[in-house]
Amino acid sequence: HFYKRYFCTSISIGRMSQFKNSISLNNGLQMPLLGLGTWKSKAGEVEKAVEHALRNGYQHLDCAACYGNENEVGSGIKAAGVKRENVFVTSKLWNNKHHPDDVEGACRKTLEDLGLEYLDLYLIHWPHAFKRGDEKFPKTEAGDVVYDESIHPTDTWLAMEKLVEKGLVKSIGLSNFNSEQIEDIMKRGNIKPVTNQVECHPHLNQERLINFCKERNITITAYSPLGSPDRPWAKPDDPKLLDDPKIKEIADQYKKTPAQIVLRWQIQRGIIIIPKSVTPSRIEENGTVFDFSLTEAEMKHINGFDCNGRVVVPMMNGKHRDAAHAHYPFNIEF
Repeated sequence: HFYKRYFCTSISIGRMSQFKNSISLNNGLQMPLLGLGTWKSKAGEVEKAVEHALRNGYQHLDCAACYGNENEVGSGIKAAGVKRENVFVTSKLWNNKHHPDDVEGACRKTLEDLGLEYLDLYLIHWPHAFKRGDEKFPKTEAGDVVYDESIHPTDTWLAMEKLVEKGLVKSIGLSNFNSEQIEDIMKRGNIKPVTNQVECHPHLNQERLINFCKERNITITAYSPLGSPDRPWAKPDDPKLLDDPKIKEIADQYKKTPAQIVLRWQIQRGIIIIPKSVTPSRIEENGTVFDFSLTEAEMKHINGFDCNGRVVVPMMNGKHRDAAHAHYPFNIEF
């Protein structure tokens, strides 16, 4: 039964995975279906959140250079005292380091900040490049972001491949890439991306992109799987996914929370989830999604919430900040 396929503990061919509730990647490695997101986790909070998650059964952390907190994540890993091979760590290359000559240095900086010798997974955070340099958001005097449209995302990918050869990372993947950009990497690259991390929740179920990636044996990782209610630009009248009466009704039936229902919906679609929290009780709640199953009818009902409701779009002065960039991913349907 399709919806129950991802309920069981995963077994890789010939041996048990060191990760429980994991999914097989196209390179034969395993990735835990549940991870702790660290975007928007403030200084002073993320170290404790990481330690708490790792002590309470989490085996996957989703990080990024751009979040500015990888030092603290590293301290949390250390404090938890887990074996390195028992935690799956993802990080991401930021937009100002897309030049092929900058990729290895950026990766080494992330490893140094995290206090690790290798990453399990390294992603290109966005397909569009900013101006080279150490400014995360290089700007003109007028306050506009300075881009570098001469760097093609596939050229950045070819530099990412070298990190695998050097043993700095085990797997490489993408984030926020559209179908055409993935297709170009498949044509010109030598290593297939293992995942594409994108915004994905019932209001933006990403069905077409998921099917496109599945056909190519690329997993999908869902960021903001709960609809990012704490996004800085949220308006008071924006629809709130977790307040939906039907989701609340399903939650009551299973004696679960609306958040657990939405996360379980993703797991049953074979989607990797990385809900962010710094609250110990929420971290535990988000992790308790492997002890029940939604019915096919419930899955279909939640699928029907889709309204192309993308909420994570970098904004500036009321407009999509990067929409004019030649490699901006959201100017085509998927």
